[in-house]
Amino acid sequence: MRISVTDPLSNAFAWVKQVLFVNFSLSKWFVLGFCAFLAQLGQGGGGGGNFNFGNSFSHHSGPGGSEVSNWISQNIALIVTVGLIILILGISLGLLFTWLSSRGQFMFLDGVVRNQPAVKEPWHRFRSLGNSLFLCRIVLGIIGLAAILIVIGTSLLIALPDIKAEEFGPFAIIAIIFGGLLFLPLVIILALIKSAILDFVVLIMYYRNIKIRQALKIFRREILPGHLGIFILFYLFKFVLGIAAGTIIILGMCLTCCIAILPYISSVVFLPISVFFRAYSLFFLEQFGPQWRGIEIPPKQTPPLQP
Repeated sequence: MRISVTDPLSNAFAWVKQVLFVNFSLSKWFVLGFCAFLAQLGQGGGGGGNFNFGNSFSHHSGPGGSEVSNWISQNIALIVTVGLIILILGISLGLLFTWLSSRGQFMFLDGVVRNQPAVKEPWHRFRSLGNSLFLCRIVLGIIGLAAILIVIGTSLLIALPDIKAEEFGPFAIIAIIFGGLLFLPLVIILALIKSAILDFVVLIMYYRNIKIRQALKIFRREILPGHLGIFILFYLFKFVLGIAAGTIIILGMCLTCCIAILPYISSVVFLPISVFFRAYSLFFLEQFGPQWRGIEIPPKQTPPLQP
């Protein structure tokens, strides 16, 4: 059985054309775009900074630094309370977005496969599957967070002698090497697991109407064995495609003065990209057997010969 990462491209492009441009309907774009918006909720990335507040305050001379330190010491309870409220709010929003996204994954997939997007009916129909996916994503998130914290905590323990001595010595170097060797592969593995679930396990759940535990077993026993290399190649190729898609999105943002980046609007404007990537994984999976074929592309119509 020959599995290719490039053969599904033509079918994916053809299906984007069939879904979005043949018998063009603006209302269809808005409905399917809303499903895509739900599916993508909470999947954006964020950045952070590395701030050494301790050194900033301890080495700051002048009355301003003393006033800030005094205010913090006098209002520590308020700071902790506000911090806890922000933390709880952030976790609550994260859980809400993940729950909505889990249901949206099936709604968007159903609209792409059937070429008949809807909101109300699939929202109720995929309740059970969406909840199953939601619980799996939460468990995976907790396991991933725990693993990352273990790596960070172990690195800090290794560097503890240098931290106490307030110097950058051999223990700090060993901690950086240890953390780097484990942290990056761990993040990559977690990202691949998450992507495989959304790209393929969700498809198995959809086709067989089964919970995620059964779908994971099918993926692990029937699809993955002997094909690990091609799946790695799939994600390397998808990464390259993602760079091209990102370039298009940035260009679209610039041409629309960032209007295209607004929530939901971006899902509608860049809907062809979302449909393409969803269709790409669909056509890739169907190479593993006819039982995974969910889309039939209409044959090209040839004009009749003129007498």
